[in-house]
Amino acid sequence: MGKDFGKGDGGKVFRKKVGSSLSIESLASGILAGERSALARGITLVESNAGHHFKEAQALLQKLLPHSGNSVRIGITGVPGAGKSTIIEAFGSYLCGLGHKVAVLAVDPSSTVSGGSILGDKTRMENLSREPNAFIRPSPSGGKLGGVHRKTRESMLLCEAAGFDVILVETVGVGQSETAVRGMVDFFMLLVLTGAGDELQGMKKGILELADAIVVNKADGTNEHLAEQTRMEYKRILHFLQAATPGWNTRALACSALTHKGIPEIWSVIGEFKEAAELSGVFAERRRSQMLDWFHTVISDQLHYSFYQNESVRQLLPALESDILGGRKTAASAAEQLFEVFYRRGE
Repeated sequence: MGKDFGKGDGGKVFRKKVGSSLSIESLASGILAGERSALARGITLVESNAGHHFKEAQALLQKLLPHSGNSVRIGITGVPGAGKSTIIEAFGSYLCGLGHKVAVLAVDPSSTVSGGSILGDKTRMENLSREPNAFIRPSPSGGKLGGVHRKTRESMLLCEAAGFDVILVETVGVGQSETAVRGMVDFFMLLVLTGAGDELQGMKKGILELADAIVVNKADGTNEHLAEQTRMEYKRILHFLQAATPGWNTRALACSALTHKGIPEIWSVIGEFKEAAELSGVFAERRRSQMLDWFHTVISDQLHYSFYQNESVRQLLPALESDILGGRKTAASAAEQLFEVFYRRGE
């Protein structure tokens, strides 16, 4: 039904499923035909950290790139307990009911201790996962934002090539991940709870200025009146903040994932946003800017990888770390020494 079967496991499944039995050509054909299993394997390939899969992944993306870009990309973040998964499930189900094909790319936080991640989004979105026009892909962030930048961007392109016209990207919801996802989507939505006064005390102004819409969740039952008060409070606050998108006034909305009240209004606002942004040229300019940002991010990632994989750097690094800890060298002079051996090896 609406489930995928691949996992970002560093590429172990590929020697059997892709590397030998499926060519890149046939994998691309399967994705273009909307085959869910092919899409899952393609995403696993681009998520793989194995060096020998990088070229295969880029060859696949090159074939699919002309067929991508035909979706609305929506980033969703929220304060703890705001109900991101329940909203995404309600919103995604509503869109599927309208005939849209919805892909959910949920970036799960990886443990900084074990490196593992929960990857529990499909269990938290059980109803949506049964929708034939939905595809849910939980992906570990790998504990670094670079992983979110490259792998999530590439996964979006594969989903678009497979015919998904709405892409929902759920953020980890901590620190800089909001900025990373803002830089790869068209429309960015911040989910909040009632009681804006207390919540705003711990919320950075910068996060509010990333949002194209602020959505107060759980506007149902006895909480409905308080949710409306909170929505109005955010509406007043937004007048004093810089807009996230030129020419667009950030909206404050209220909804209920439980009753689905307000869900159609969210989609209506996104439609208004897209129409206005396309008319002004902001939509196309944002897409162009994001492509260049992706390009420069990949350069940074590749430089980082090449530097630490350099044999001379790897041999010298432990001694320099010891010198820094022993107070015999400054961090800057040690780094300069590493770069000297790195560049010398490349000559």
